[in-house]
Amino acid sequence: MGSLGIGVCVIPIYPTLAAEEIEYILNNSESKIIIPENKTQLKKVLEIADQCPGLEKIIVMEEKDVQKHPKIMSFRELVELGRKKQAEDPSLFEKLSGEVTGDDLATIVYTSGTTGLPKGAMITHGNIFWIVKSLDAMRPHFASDRDCTVPFLPLSHVFERIAGHFYGMYCGITSSYAQSIDTLLADFEEKRPTMILAVPRVCEKVYQKIITQVKEQSAFKQKVFYWGQKVGSRISRLREDHKQIPLFLQLKYKIAYAIIFKKLQDKLGGRVTWMTASGAPTAPEIIRFFNAAGITVIQGYGMTETTAPATMQSLADYRIGTTGKPIPGQDIKIAEDGEILIKGGNVMKGYWKLPKETSESFTPDGYFMSGDIGKFDEEGNLLITDRKKDLLITSGGKNVAPQKIEGLFKSDPLFTQFIVIGEKKKYLSGLCNIDLDLASMIADDEKIPYQKPIDLLDNDRFLAIVKKHVEERNTHLAKYETIKDYRIVKSEFSQAGGELTATLKLKRQVVYEKYQDLIDDMYGKEAVDELYGKK
Repeated sequence: MGSLGIGVCVIPIYPTLAAEEIEYILNNSESKIIIPENKTQLKKVLEIADQCPGLEKIIVMEEKDVQKHPKIMSFRELVELGRKKQAEDPSLFEKLSGEVTGDDLATIVYTSGTTGLPKGAMITHGNIFWIVKSLDAMRPHFASDRDCTVPFLPLSHVFERIAGHFYGMYCGITSSYAQSIDTLLADFEEKRPTMILAVPRVCEKVYQKIITQVKEQSAFKQKVFYWGQKVGSRISRLREDHKQIPLFLQLKYKIAYAIIFKKLQDKLGGRVTWMTASGAPTAPEIIRFFNAAGITVIQGYGMTETTAPATMQSLADYRIGTTGKPIPGQDIKIAEDGEILIKGGNVMKGYWKLPKETSESFTPDGYFMSGDIGKFDEEGNLLITDRKKDLLITSGGKNVAPQKIEGLFKSDPLFTQFIVIGEKKKYLSGLCNIDLDLASMIADDEKIPYQKPIDLLDNDRFLAIVKKHVEERNTHLAKYETIKDYRIVKSEFSQAGGELTATLKLKRQVVYEKYQDLIDDMYGKEAVDELYGKK
């Protein structure tokens, strides 16, 4: 905040990035100073420091991590230097901050890069101020100074910085940061947040874990759980439609809440009223499950280039399956080909050092071309169909939105990941990860022998069960959307493996190339060559 206050452009770096990626960002952005948060990050910086001629200082936070290096300065030394400057000129900060304008760069946020090198989106002070004021103009208010949140998403992600950091400070929210992703539930129980900023994958994992635990219970307890889930879903639908809840259903819900949904609330600290699940589609049954626990799951739509949200569901005007209406002041229209076009004070200045890409990203009348396909419903809510580049066109000419299908499969707790393949093909296929904990429970119930859970992925009896799950999911799809063939990937898709971005989105091209042999097995080599445009 001090750096922003005097007009310094702050560039976040994901802690998961490799040294070579950090080197690219440092050199591309012409950064002079870097602040590694710990010894692990410092090690990566020192690996590439000599390849970054513009880098002048490496600020080390902990004294114990300070090493002999010409560019290293401890945080303590930096503070002392600041004190001296303040003593020499007590009004220095006010002078420097007074020179900052809305057009000045506040940050360059490098996109996750699902394909190719990351691009640096130039976000101004004006962009940030505009988005915070727009969110504050929504009614009812999302938050006040009585609220508390436990941030755990990386601050390198624009959504956490805007919604959790800047908007949080503007509203006076108390932010008590999680120790780590591994201690999240313990942090929730201790700090008792009233709101949670999350991404869909977090909601999916919580839901899958609950379903997995239910599978361990007796048949009677499972029956009670699914009864309660059905009651909760009915309650959620009636609330969504602003309809009166029958007295008898209210009584059923009180019972269901006491024996099922209260446990979820307690795990999250017992005070959560709403949480976000923005950035990708979330299955309606998962959203309604949280809603039944008294936790409204808010979805929105936006991207780095729009300084986070461009649309947002409100707490009073709520429609599951949409991303809500444009936030106050946001201008959104749909192009003839279905692409979402966005204009407003939150839209970035452009891409750093990429004038051609910047020009190609805007229409002649100044709308940012999102690259997403969508439409408005009759109530003015925006529905996202898919990424324009992700849309599949089968050999039969059918347009297929893979994210819809992938979300449906991932709502089955057996599938932790699912990616649809089928561009220019006669049928759709899929690559998936299996929840091995749930797999072992199913195997135990079915008396399928195994030594290690992963052995089940080669067991014919278990694979027959997986096939039944695929067939069941297919019943919810149009014929041309059904998965005709699939392969199980034994290693979980991950950031470390390169299949996921830092925000847990699939890198489709990486998956296609990394698992070419499995695709080859489903389609044959000729089909794989077509997939990559090879002759």
